[in-house]
Amino acid sequence: MTLRTPMKNVRHLGSAKEGTDHFWKSRVTAVANLVLTGFLVAFLVEHAGSDHAALKTALGSPVVAVPLILLALSAAIHMKLGMQVIIEDYVHGEGTRIATLLLNTFFATSVGAALVFAVLKLSLGV
Repeated sequence: MTLRTPMKNVRHLGSAKEGTDHFWKSRVTAVANLVLTGFLVAFLVEHAGSDHAALKTALGSPVVAVPLILLALSAAIHMKLGMQVIIEDYVHGEGTRIATLLLNTFFATSVGAALVFAVLKLSLGV
């Protein structure tokens, strides 16, 4: 006895086997975002009212710059994954879905790259 429908037998389509990977990436980036956003908030509270030179010195430290870069990358990946789920669930045309998924990937990559560039520029003092 098989649980396959006749259409599934004809198409030979099974599980994409990527659901668990997507689930874990989403959860790991969410936890990373919580921790790293906490770091960002603590940094902002500590340096509220600081002048430009003090803030530039603080951002020049790798202890500050590395977590900010990690936050930028984690947030961009989490954003991409979240939008991917929405697109896959609600965009029904195959061509439109593929185009939207490509745009999502390009947008998330661009945002992540811009954030990393901004942190590097601030931290290196260029």
